[in-house]
Amino acid sequence: MPDPINLAHELPFYLLWLAIGYFIGSIPFGLVLARLGGYGDIRAIGSGNIGATNVLRTGNKKLAALTLICDALKGTLAVFIASRYGPGDFIVCAGLGVFLGHLFPIWLKFKGGKGVATYLGVLIGVFWPAFIAFAIIWLAVALITRYSSLSALIATLATPFILRGFEAFQYSELFFVLTLLCWIKHHENIKRLLNRTENQIGKKG
Repeated sequence: MPDPINLAHELPFYLLWLAIGYFIGSIPFGLVLARLGGYGDIRAIGSGNIGATNVLRTGNKKLAALTLICDALKGTLAVFIASRYGPGDFIVCAGLGVFLGHLFPIWLKFKGGKGVATYLGVLIGVFWPAFIAFAIIWLAVALITRYSSLSALIATLATPFILRGFEAFQYSELFFVLTLLCWIKHHENIKRLLNRTENQIGKKG
């Protein structure tokens, strides 16, 4: 059972790393890059999302790739910085914070992205072998079903168990939470998958 005295002493630091992570995660790279690229407000295009998938709807693949990289890197950056200054608990707080910041950025009235890129960035930062497993699962499901969203959902569902398999129990608990949030943000995709109206990779509609 945690020592209440130690917990009270560490709480301000937990909140600090949660806030630092949130600030980093709340940077809306998709929105910023789309405007710099001359495409205006990305929220007025396609799904209205600020992630790489919606940026791709501008037709600019390089801009979409850059958005994907930046959204992932902010996840890696947050946990990397925390790892330089504190124990695993601080890394978990920074990882949760950066993910919440991406999903619910205060600057955009808490309407952010769906989180897959940032999820991967955090995963790379805390335990990169699990990222390799994620990528293999995603690719296998994508090749079989041609659904990008389904691939991401299945890979995220598997990730906490993969981390447990590697005995990374603390990070496994973090990714149970991140996976739940990711699935909630993908509720529209899940509805379309169930209705068989979700767009497949390489097909328009």
